[in-house]
Amino acid sequence: MMSMHRRRFLRFAATAAGLAATGFAGCRPALAAAPPGKRRLVVVMLRGAVDGLNLVVPYTDPRYREMRPTIGLASPGADGGALDLDGRFGLHPALAPLLPLWRERRLAFVHACGSIDPSRSHFEAQDFMESGTPGVRGTPDGWMNRLAAAMPEPHEAIQALSLGAVRPRILAGAAPNANFALGPDAGRPQPLDRPAMAEAFDGLYSGNDPLSAAYRDGRQARRQLMADLAAEQAEADKGAPAPGGFPGTATRLARLLARDERISLAFADLGGWDTHVNQGGATGQLASRLAPLGEGLAALARGLGAALDDTVVLVMSEFGRTVHENGDKGTDHGHGNVMWVLGGRVAGGRIQGDWPGLGPADLYQGRDLAVTTDFRSVIGMVLERHMGLSDRQMAAVLPGWVPSTRLGLFTA
Repeated sequence: MMSMHRRRFLRFAATAAGLAATGFAGCRPALAAAPPGKRRLVVVMLRGAVDGLNLVVPYTDPRYREMRPTIGLASPGADGGALDLDGRFGLHPALAPLLPLWRERRLAFVHACGSIDPSRSHFEAQDFMESGTPGVRGTPDGWMNRLAAAMPEPHEAIQALSLGAVRPRILAGAAPNANFALGPDAGRPQPLDRPAMAEAFDGLYSGNDPLSAAYRDGRQARRQLMADLAAEQAEADKGAPAPGGFPGTATRLARLLARDERISLAFADLGGWDTHVNQGGATGQLASRLAPLGEGLAALARGLGAALDDTVVLVMSEFGRTVHENGDKGTDHGHGNVMWVLGGRVAGGRIQGDWPGLGPADLYQGRDLAVTTDFRSVIGMVLERHMGLSDRQMAAVLPGWVPSTRLGLFTA
């Protein structure tokens, strides 16, 4: 009998084949520019629990600075101060590249937003946010996979794209999808690009069983995506390597979305937000992570051009951080946070949601920003107003969620 290790390897190879970045060999399929009106969704997950209180700063609340004497940001106008948004809240200065989108009313923030589940475990909270079923363990699939299944046929792997080497929880499920790295190593050949190995696997998975079908879907998606990537390199990079980090990845994603109408959903995740020690204020550890995030989102918006009108970018994190800074000049696992919604039809330039305040009686368990908006309410508005899902379809994508908060996230 085949060993367990060999079976696991073959199963991984079949489902992952063609989904990691490879060389540019092969025939280039015809590319179709995205037609006007095609709705797309890009989700960016900040793993590790970003500090929403230093991202969108309640600078008029006197308790903010009292509880954050070393990491709290100063008011707008002061050295290293927050960038004013609406007279009450300010943006972290490292996110300055996003201010034009705010002023153009293409960017909105939903504060005091998060999961109704009280878990402070990264693993559990991320699982609940990606499954879309907070508090329910064992949900077999992710909400973006269910969204892909709810979209019109044909359902192809290229329709839903994850920007990484491993398929994330949010895209786990029966609907086909592809994972594809867009970083500086995107063009590096992988083992399955070797003709002999590719031929061997093609023969091994030539049947009609589900595993063979998954293998072929993955191979086809990779060929299509690599052709797109090769074309955009030739046309835009002019031989120069793409910049490293998220800004370069976001720029490449924008080009792929603008070039290939088949990509409707995309997901990216970024780590490094668990700032227990030496978090910093206007500068420091958190600021150094926010800067490329802001640059990348701005590059994505610029790269989409007119297609931004039909695209929504949703930024989320599993939970927030404690209101009080800790003894190590950082913050610990909290509760309420902030979600970002960016796009052409977003009713931006506003802080949305019910702000609970930072008074002693307002804090969750006496230590955290309270959650007044269920994160599924934000997703639900995107599904309804942007993706055009029916009530029945929304119930399938977000099972168990009962709409209770109506957010004015989109223009008429």
